Amino acid sequence: MKVMDKNLGLEEVQKLEGHTDRVWNVAWNPAADGVIASCSADKTVRIWEQSSLTRSWTCKAVLEGVHTRSVKSLAWSPCGKLLATASFDGTTCVWEIFATDSETVSVLRGHESEVKSVSWNASGSLLATCGRDKSVWIWEILPEEDDEFDTIAVLTGHSEDVKMVLWHPTMDVLFSCSYDNTIKIWCSEDEDGDKMVTCSDDLAMKIWKTDISRMQSGEGYVPWTHVCTLSGFHDRTIYSVHWSRDGVIASGAGDDTIQLFVDSDCDSVDGPSYKLLVKKEKAHEMDVNSVQWAPDKERRLLASASDDKMVKIWKLASEP
Repeated sequence: MKVMDKNLGLEEVQKLEGHTDRVWNVAWNPAADGVIASCSADKTVRIWEQSSLTRSWTCKAVLEGVHTRSVKSLAWSPCGKLLATASFDGTTCVWEIFATDSETVSVLRGHESEVKSVSWNASGSLLATCGRDKSVWIWEILPEEDDEFDTIAVLTGHSEDVKMVLWHPTMDVLFSCSYDNTIKIWCSEDEDGDKMVTCSDDLAMKIWKTDISRMQSGEGYVPWTHVCTLSGFHDRTIYSVHWSRDGVIASGAGDDTIQLFVDSDCDSVDGPSYKLLVKKEKAHEMDVNSVQWAPDKERRLLASASDDKMVKIWKLASEP
């Protein structure tokens, strides 16, 4: 099945019930097939696993008793053994997840108030966090010291709350976005990026790109350029976007819909353009806070989290 095939639909595979308050985020384990984590305003994190026999998901663990306020963000390490969780209580917790158990490895303190996002770099050696205190922190894991963490940088370039941080999937390039209406790109020397998608309260999604060849030639700073805007699709705040490995952009918003977009292959003189592939009305009963594609692009599974306390698993498939 090709992404551009007609009659594609987003089929609900399963509802995952258990959280008792809004679910903020979901994250697929990159190293374990069918394992997903979710975090909630109920102060807990849940680990869900798909059965190899029944193919249904069940809750295998509830991580609780550490965070004292809403758990806003979570991220698996590349090896899939560590899970970092960021909370409005001002802390970031790193958990080690075992087959039948879990334990707290470290609790990171430093932010002055709510921690809103957490992300691992590609090698799993660095962890980034951001928060209401307008700062971005970078922590380095110290394997020789029983996986303790050390602060190696505090970045203070934003003038308002920092909403989200995300590492480039292969390089040590960090993106941060803030209520100051800016996206900042932080990198060490000799690193480069390629393309990204962002979303906003202005009801639009924007595609950005940079010139890889110029970066690789050693020219130094090369700007990221806005190449395309997707607007007129959602009618309330867009909270989450995620690009799949085969080029499908998923978006979740306050209008309770999940929408999918693909490159239209009809680039104009103004640049590339994208078209709506699927619009799933009433994907949830309330705001869709997070959408995340599974790492295995062949299965085309999408997870979503919502204010309706639900996590849902979806499959992009051909409709009859």
